[in-house]
Amino acid sequence: MATVCYSQPAAANYHTAPIHQHRQRGYRICDQCGAAETPTVRFRLCGGCMTTQYCSPDCQKIHWPAHRTICQHTASQIACAKQQTPTSFGDENLAKSLRNFASAHTTLLGWAGFQALQLKRVPANVRQSALLVELDYHNHSEPHRRFSVAATHVVPHQYIRDPLVMADIQRREERCRANGGIGTLLVILQCGGVSQVMPVEVDPPSKITWDTREDWETVLKHFVIEGRKDFKPISTSSRGVYYG
Repeated sequence: MATVCYSQPAAANYHTAPIHQHRQRGYRICDQCGAAETPTVRFRLCGGCMTTQYCSPDCQKIHWPAHRTICQHTASQIACAKQQTPTSFGDENLAKSLRNFASAHTTLLGWAGFQALQLKRVPANVRQSALLVELDYHNHSEPHRRFSVAATHVVPHQYIRDPLVMADIQRREERCRANGGIGTLLVILQCGGVSQVMPVEVDPPSKITWDTREDWETVLKHFVIEGRKDFKPISTSSRGVYYG
């Protein structure tokens, strides 16, 4: 499959929560201590890059020396995107809308990447390939509903060429494997010249009871176009229903 090289994606840490039983898959985790976000404990975003999140000011301060480089790099990309996109899309906050979209559909996008890369059958694909989701922009009052899925592609890791972003992904990869996971699944969201990388930490296949679904792209498009944020990658019988 031929691929088109876009501008460099920015990094973000929207993860599933591997291994630990008290965490729920699809919740965001603190990039310092690994604590999972809950409905009663909301995380704070880094004010610089507006992507990395923390459970407390203390964790943010502790993590800053390690986060500084990628934070400043991501912040500069966001600023550049704001300057380049207004005439094309009519929304100077396209990068922010893209992050809101990623946050709203974290579980859905992680599940779609898991299915697209066939990680249930071939776990090693997580180290070689990524899911690229091309989005079309639409005016809507709700940020997470400003996009629809135009196309999806499985692309090699080399599609992401930014060395700072790749270094940040490698750090997450090492943390995931240290916790017993198989690696970090990469989902790349692309709208025009603005892109976002979602690293998703993946449990060993033996601990994941999701069905293998060939219709994952249809499910993805359905939930996105309907603006639904209630997707759950449940384990089912021989035939499961993910949407009505």
